[in-house]
Amino acid sequence: MALKKEDEIWATGRRKSAVARVRMSSGTGQIKVNGKKLGDYFPSESVIGFIKQPLAVTDSLKTVDVNANISGGGLVGQAGAFRHGIARALLKRDETLKPVLKNCGMLSRDARVKERKKPGQPGARKRFQFSKR
Repeated sequence: MALKKEDEIWATGRRKSAVARVRMSSGTGQIKVNGKKLGDYFPSESVIGFIKQPLAVTDSLKTVDVNANISGGGLVGQAGAFRHGIARALLKRDETLKPVLKNCGMLSRDARVKERKKPGQPGARKRFQFSKR
């Protein structure tokens, strides 16, 4: 059975410098990231559980297929972006899930990014050692 374009829901998730473009459709619970299975792309079970939280909270682990293209950042930032994208796609799919997702904090973008290094200093906050004389 070929899927129509109308059956797919697109959403974007962001975290640090990572961007996840998530495509969700009705299915059997398959999750793919950049053409690979979820377990092959993210090796850690804790990260996989973090990503699946929006699906678990809304009881849609076995009812949707998720396909994502993720770029930028590291693995943890990419996982956060993927989770954010899944939550936003679920919200587009069913507006009644908004209170559940919002109470769990999955719809808000985590805006924390690495602070830039300041000129004349060794790091963002670190200063050179102060010498009185």
